[in-house]
Amino acid sequence: MAQKSTDVQQALASPAGLSPESVKAISASLNQVLADAFALYLKTKNFHWHMTGRHFRDYHLLLDEQAAQIYGITDDVAERVRKVGGRTIKSIGHISKLQAIKDNDKDNVSPSDMLNELRQDNATFIKDLRKAHDAADDAKDAATTSMIEVWLDEAERRQWFLFETVRGMN
Repeated sequence: MAQKSTDVQQALASPAGLSPESVKAISASLNQVLADAFALYLKTKNFHWHMTGRHFRDYHLLLDEQAAQIYGITDDVAERVRKVGGRTIKSIGHISKLQAIKDNDKDNVSPSDMLNELRQDNATFIKDLRKAHDAADDAKDAATTSMIEVWLDEAERRQWFLFETVRGMN
């Protein structure tokens, strides 16, 4: 009887049927993605709000579109952590402990510096996504890897747009 109860508890530990080690690895990597998604979202909106210059409208709209895309994945990332049996971030303080993407609180940032910094931050985000993909792939978690592949393509597109925009400024 005790064995049956243990089997049920083990099965309930991960709704996706993953090992505890896999849940830990996938959850940690996805929580990194989530923390950096929130940091990147807010920085992108910050630069959107504070954009100036002769290309204001184009850059303002580009950053608004990118911010919406970044924010759009946050619920899916967090829910995936829960679906595999993990716990996800709980607060802004928790985000600040995990985020690799640094805040920019400067009063004046040039448009070229804004776009270049976001290009570099998207590169960091791409690294996060690749690490999370590796963790999910190691666990044979096809659902997570397929979700990450979509997010990765979106991040690479954002970085490419920023790269070409910055390159066109020079």
